[in-house]
This record gives sequence, C-alpha cells and structure tokens, in this order.
Amino acid sequence: MGRVSDRVCIVTGAAQGIGRAIGEALLDEGARVCFADINSEKAAAVAEANRSRLNGRRDAVTSHHVDVTDRLQVREMIGHTVRTFGRLDVKFNNAGVNRPMNFLDVTEDNWNLIMGVNGLGCLLGMQEAARQMIDQGTGGKIINTASIASRQGFDNVAPYCASKFAVVSLTQSGARDLAKHGITVTGFAPGVVATEMWEQVDQDLMAIGAAERPGQAMEEFAAGILKGRVATPVDITGTTTFLASSDSDYMTGQIVMIDGGMTLV
Repeated sequence: MGRVSDRVCIVTGAAQGIGRAIGEALLDEGARVCFADINSEKAAAVAEANRSRLNGRRDAVTSHHVDVTDRLQVREMIGHTVRTFGRLDVKFNNAGVNRPMNFLDVTEDNWNLIMGVNGLGCLLGMQEAARQMIDQGTGGKIINTASIASRQGFDNVAPYCASKFAVVSLTQSGARDLAKHGITVTGFAPGVVATEMWEQVDQDLMAIGAAERPGQAMEEFAAGILKGRVATPVDITGTTTFLASSDSDYMTGQIVMIDGGMTLV
C-alpha cells in the first residue's frame, strides 16, 4: 500500500516539469490523479503515457483542460474529477508562469499575466477545491506551489516574486479559515529546478540583457545552493507526496522549502 493509496488528487500545471512529476509520484504511491493543464493535448498525452506505464491501474488516471484564472473552468475541472473518481481529496495548485523583465521595465500586462495565473489562479483553485471538500464532509488537503522567490525579491522577476509572496499569504489565510472544515492548507517552495520553465526563463533573461549566454542564469543561481547542484523534479516529489499523505495531517499553514539550502529562513 502506498502513502496516498486511493486518494483522489488534482495537479494543475501537470503537463510538464514539477507538476507532471508530482502527479506521477502520487500515482506510484497508489493515488488516482487528474493531470490538468491549459495545454490539454499535452496533459492528455501525459495521462496516456501513465496509463500505459501503470498497466493494471489504467483507470487511476485522467486529464482535463483548465485555465486556472477562469473560475468556471476550475469548477468544471473539479467536476470532471469528481464524476470520474467519485470525490476530491487533494488539490495541488501548481500552475505557474514567469516572464522576466527588468524592474523598471515591468508593464501592467506583465504584472497582470503573472499575478493572474500565480496569484488569482491559486485563490480560485483553493476556493473551488475547498467548496467540494466541504460538500463531501470528509476534509481534505490543499497544497500550493510557492518558490524561493516567495522569501526574497529578485530584480528582474519582481511580479513573479510578488505572486509567490501572495501564495504564502493565501496558504496562511486558507489554513486559518478552512481548519474548521478539516481541510489543511500547506505549500512547498522549490529553488532552481531543471524544467522546461527554467529553459524559457533562461532565454528570457538573455533577451532582456540579464544574461549573456545560455545556462548562465542557472549557473549563477546554482552557485548559492548548499547541495552543490540544481534540483530535478524528482527531488521535489518526496515532499509533495508527504504533504498529500496522512503523514502531514498535523501540518497546516506552512511552506516547506525544497531548495537545496539556497535560502535559509
């Protein structure tokens, strides 16, 4: 039996990177998982790859399109999951976006995009998941993706930092409000993780003159990691599965740093 056997989980931003790794680790520990993403084709391909991998547990996997900034789409994603698996036990609000711009160049569009997906998307995901869990009457777990950028500001990703500070405050606020319903709210804060998102950030930093060559930004960030290397998505999933399991039942309102010792708080 796995740590999350038979638990029904939704992971947003699950078509690649950390989100995909979270979902696959949950499946390996016995959960039933909806891989949700704005890129519905890619999410469906990830779900199908996992059906093939699981063999006898093909019915433990589904996928769904979602724009996390649209409440109706978030509600439909949850409805699809409940229709498929019967309930919702764990909701990962993991979808996120970053578009680096130097501080003085940040535009309203840049701010609104990043705060919309990372901030509003987290709030809507928490609210709609909580409503489903309250209706079920069996409690549940909501888990939010923060970042090292939720602990300190960086000059060329200010809206991203602000959005991840917002994730921390939403986690604390949600924990206070939802405890009476038996719902815990926690989060985790990755550092530098080798994913497709970081590849795009690397290109964006070069475009705004913050880096001169491919890989430079990651190398500079990695220089401060006590573990001596950047993370892979698998480095994150031991903690995320713990947060989804009964092992973390007495934890709420907390953000767990998973950054290799880059930020000591």
